[in-house]
Amino acid sequence: MIKQSVLSAALVAAFATPFSASAADDKELDAIRAQIREMKQSYETRLQALEQRLQDAQAATAAAQNAALAAAKPTPAPAPAAAAAPAPIRAPGAAGANAFNPSIALVLGGTYVNLSQDPNLYRIGGVVPPAGEIGPGRRSFNLGESELTMAASIDPMFSGQLTFALSAENEASVEEAFVSTRALSSGLNFKAGRFLSGLGYLNGQHAHAWDFVDAPLAYQAFLGGQYRTDGVQAKWLAPTDTFVELGAEAGNGAAFPGNERNKNGVGAAALFAHVGDDLGESASWRAGLSYLRTSAAERAFEDNGITNAFTGSSRIWAADAIYKWAPNGNPTQRNFKLQGEYFHRKESGALAQGADSAGFASSQSGWYLQGVLQFMPNWRTGLRYDRVAAGRTAIGLVDNGTLPDTAFPALARWSPTRATVMLDYSPSEFSRLRLQFARDRARPGVSDNQIFLQYIMSLGAHAAHAF
Repeated sequence: MIKQSVLSAALVAAFATPFSASAADDKELDAIRAQIREMKQSYETRLQALEQRLQDAQAATAAAQNAALAAAKPTPAPAPAAAAAPAPIRAPGAAGANAFNPSIALVLGGTYVNLSQDPNLYRIGGVVPPAGEIGPGRRSFNLGESELTMAASIDPMFSGQLTFALSAENEASVEEAFVSTRALSSGLNFKAGRFLSGLGYLNGQHAHAWDFVDAPLAYQAFLGGQYRTDGVQAKWLAPTDTFVELGAEAGNGAAFPGNERNKNGVGAAALFAHVGDDLGESASWRAGLSYLRTSAAERAFEDNGITNAFTGSSRIWAADAIYKWAPNGNPTQRNFKLQGEYFHRKESGALAQGADSAGFASSQSGWYLQGVLQFMPNWRTGLRYDRVAAGRTAIGLVDNGTLPDTAFPALARWSPTRATVMLDYSPSEFSRLRLQFARDRARPGVSDNQIFLQYIMSLGAHAAHAF
């Protein structure tokens, strides 16, 4: 009996020991897990607190710097109240983070294009084929032009900006690169480098700020899409309650409708004037006149497989006007914009075809009118109609001095037109999605039904757009 009792006790001890050890291990693991959870929660809490302190510090720094700049900067003559552009696109904390470094902004864009006519055959009938970006672009999916901008104050007197354009063909070009003065006395300021000209209204805006996917036909026909120059610009803002701005530019004239001429001095000159004011609390307006004079030397273009070259002067007059409305000056819920421009171009000189050369003269015009309505927050719709009038063209190479349809097919008399409707949605100030349909009759006797789907995304700090 004693032996049996001792054996039973031994067996119980042998089996009980593993179970007891296992239970102890489980308790120890649970304790370790609990400690890990506590450490994780504590770490996350401390990290959130540090991030909040960093954001508060950046906001305080930015506020102090803005207050200091506002106190130091002279007060210019007021522009129209409703002319105020949308609030600057800025990333949280961007002002503080880039206080002593260039702010960096990246705009990404892309389109899906469906066209009923071959875009490789696109041309604007009745005008000399322009150099630059014209037409609806390629079919199917396309990476649009992206922009990379760096800008900063250099010192209390100067600021600078550099904008790279990155094309879908993997090419990078300098769209703008200039230095400008900061609030000189008497409302006078200067800009030097490469910049978008003050000619007209739309020309001074980057493409991502346009209300439609493409530029009006007149811009494409007379300016090759957009006119920029390498040179200097002077602007004077009048010290009056009414917004009055006068400007002048001198450049090298290398951009279409001019071309590179390997000459000293001024190759192109432009003048512009703008005036605007408020209409009560809810509306404002601005109107302008512009003039551009430039020249070309053997500016080549191809017509029906034959190369021609124009040498002479090109002069453009432009008139623009814009009206903006928003209830009580607040555009966040609803707003409306009516905008239009008129261009008239005269070219005179000589046209060469091979070894033959004779006089050439043309007088042409173009215009567009568009309206854009934000009918509810984040949603807008717009209509645009544009037209180019071929006007009068005389070519000395043609026997009777006037142009028959068979001599220079590209210059055969035609008045291109286009009607466009768009709808866009902006989830925030950093992004925009757009659907656009156009019926394009730029080519003689051909209608092109064009459908665009576009996205525009802004990353980083971005300056406010002009009125």
